[in-house]
Amino acid sequence: MNIGIGGDKAQNVLWRLDHGGVDGLKPRAIVLMIGNNNMFFTPETGVAAAAQGVKACLANLREKFPEALIVVAKILPCHAPKVRFYEDILLTNAEIDKLNLGADPKVKVLDLTQDFLNADGTIKKPLFTADNIHLSPEGYATYAARLKPLLDASLNR
Repeated sequence: MNIGIGGDKAQNVLWRLDHGGVDGLKPRAIVLMIGNNNMFFTPETGVAAAAQGVKACLANLREKFPEALIVVAKILPCHAPKVRFYEDILLTNAEIDKLNLGADPKVKVLDLTQDFLNADGTIKKPLFTADNIHLSPEGYATYAARLKPLLDASLNR
């Protein structure tokens, strides 16, 4: 089930989590992919606040679903080096690392940064749509290839 909505920020996900968005569900695994849209506000809020939003979503999910595996996907790169949005994603992901989210044995942190960047730091264009933000079918296939082993191992497939 996908409860993501285009344009969501961490605070939107938190609201839905607390207002019926996951009521009645009993997931064995959850993939949390949030934070990109928070980059629009980092000039005002800072990157640490964006990382804390990811942590808050994780904490909320952990409380609601204590037995589920939760895969926290770090924010995918987009745009290009020296673009504030791109740079803030890298800084936010570094802040996420400092939070040590993977200390919980039922949390796996998935960092796909290197899968989506060339050696020079530019994004791998075939993995993105023309906007350099959203994933192409090849990008989703790359994402799925890295996600599948985490889910398979934890779900004993």
